[in-house]
Amino acid sequence: MPAKTRQLDIRKELMQQLLPKVDALKGRRMIIVGDSGLDEYVFGKVRRISPEAPVPVVEVTDNGGASDYRLGLSTNVAQNITALGGECLLVSVVGDDAAAKKLAQLLERERISPEHLVVDHSRPTTRKLRVMSGQHHLVRVDFEHQRFLSDELHDKICKTVSSLLPKADGVIIQDYAKGVVSESCVQQIVKLTKAAGKKVLADPHRSTPLSYYKGTDLMTPNYDEAVALSGLRVDDLRQVSDSLQEVGDALRAGTGSRQMVITRGKEGMSLFEGEQSTRIPTFAKQVFDVAGAGDTVIAALSMAWVGGLSLEDSCLIANHAAGVVVGKVGCVPCTRDELIQAIKEHA
Repeated sequence: MPAKTRQLDIRKELMQQLLPKVDALKGRRMIIVGDSGLDEYVFGKVRRISPEAPVPVVEVTDNGGASDYRLGLSTNVAQNITALGGECLLVSVVGDDAAAKKLAQLLERERISPEHLVVDHSRPTTRKLRVMSGQHHLVRVDFEHQRFLSDELHDKICKTVSSLLPKADGVIIQDYAKGVVSESCVQQIVKLTKAAGKKVLADPHRSTPLSYYKGTDLMTPNYDEAVALSGLRVDDLRQVSDSLQEVGDALRAGTGSRQMVITRGKEGMSLFEGEQSTRIPTFAKQVFDVAGAGDTVIAALSMAWVGGLSLEDSCLIANHAAGVVVGKVGCVPCTRDELIQAIKEHA
């Protein structure tokens, strides 16, 4: 039987009913396992091209020439969780360096404990330096090592998750392909989480084999990631009238999950649940920077879902939260007050 696809009808009454459901996010405690990183921004103005090479010269003037540091990768998911009224138990890996110390300071400022960060002396803390001119992103410089953890560190990560599960509502696996998320790591965490009777969600990376995420309850890839993970060829998809359905079905079959969410930028997101798929429109008023929007989606969606809301309501809340952050520059979280205001504007 072919799957049924429907477009969600966004009515004021639906948004009015959604408002009190935001309370389901309050106090949710989520474990995040994944790659962490420090985002560094340098802001300036471009008035000329370098005489040494055909590149712009950035005159650093903002913030007295000092860098602006922000939480990146899985730590951005963590700060979205706390900003939305929840609590995050962050399990990740850092190096033994100045970036790790700065990361710990930023986490504590956002009421996120750095106590479960495991130190790997063989790698640097992932750091991404961005040079900006206004809202324009000129260049990014990455400091990182992309390799899997040693068996010792892998075991330490799994033991930490096991110890935290009794006081958590659910688990998020946040994969940026830096090495923390391996197949054995995911499968052990899935086993532990299922044994505890709790949900495990994954934000996948396009380069990671789909088999790694087998057993997770839900994934939230964007469209490009979903196509890559599905193993379907673009040429094949062009011949299918509803290619998105084909992709969603392939992902669900590969993970064994009954449900799947694919984010689609300005098109909103698609929810695949059972024999039905639902297309949910975006709520963004303006888009300055899509960086970190996927982090906001999985943070808000997971908190709502483990808080007892339906997946459809959870997606609606997540879409509103994502609509807030794309109107900002850089990885900046959506706060609970901003989420409520965004829903009110459509109610």
